[in-house]
Amino acid sequence: MRAALQAQILAIMGRALSIRQIDALNNPIYNIEGLGIKFVASPRHADLLLVTGPVARNMELALVRTYEATPEPKLVVAVGDCGCTGGVFGENYASAGRVSNVIPVDIAVPGCPPTPERILAGIVTAISASQGPPRADR
Repeated sequence: MRAALQAQILAIMGRALSIRQIDALNNPIYNIEGLGIKFVASPRHADLLLVTGPVARNMELALVRTYEATPEPKLVVAVGDCGCTGGVFGENYASAGRVSNVIPVDIAVPGCPPTPERILAGIVTAISASQGPPRADR
């Protein structure tokens, strides 16, 4: 399956397929940057990790390293039924399941998928529940 998919992509594209994820929260309707929330490219600049989906076994180490690279105090929000419980994927040879099986989770936002309002409420709940003064280095 994997080899066939790779061959098909190479036949069509002539190279690897590059994808840029577009976050639906960062649009004119929700305008999260206007709320004071911004997405950063590096975990070293992050206050909060927003993790979606179940943790695939091949992403387990990447998630741990991302968590470890995030400076203290750090928060983790697991998003969606798959991120919160493992969803239909559960735990198996290819999936570690829920995010909390791999890294500590502060807030879980269930739903398949959760609405943008619920995701934003989860983010606000996480930062409201966190201890310590605001970080001035951001």
